[in-house]
Amino acid sequence: MDRAQKEAVVAELGQIFADSGVVVVSHYAGLTVAQMTDFRRRMSAAGGSVRVAKNKLAKIALEGTPAEGIAPLLEGQTVLAYSEDPVAAAKVVMDYTKDNDKLVVLGGAMGGTTLDQAGVKSVSQMPSREELIASIVGCIAAPASNIAGAIGAPASNIASILETIEEKAA
Repeated sequence: MDRAQKEAVVAELGQIFADSGVVVVSHYAGLTVAQMTDFRRRMSAAGGSVRVAKNKLAKIALEGTPAEGIAPLLEGQTVLAYSEDPVAAAKVVMDYTKDNDKLVVLGGAMGGTTLDQAGVKSVSQMPSREELIASIVGCIAAPASNIAGAIGAPASNIASILETIEEKAA
């Protein structure tokens, strides 16, 4: 890899560290190509990405970014899992570690907060952005449906009263 390629990789990694909601660092020694492909597919389906990079270049890219605190984790065979959603990458990584013990979570970063292994696990248990939006929409929609039901109820009550009066008169 020549100097220009290294500079391009550092720039790309710097962009990843600056823009991602969460970055999870893991060791992947022992994963087969098929297992790594499965991991990448799962991450892609959740809206995240997986990147294997030289640790030295990743450390250079970390300088001056909010995720700078994860530099000490970049030792050995490391893989970076990241997503814009602050929860998605952590969820996928923790779910994958349940299926495959060869992927070992070292820690990560969520914005400017450096996470240890327990921190990544905690983040993975939080609701995702989509789940929060659905919950908020549900809370907003529930009162509207209650109001519609309350408005419609008197009309049905009046109709049944009129029907009862008509039956008695006949």
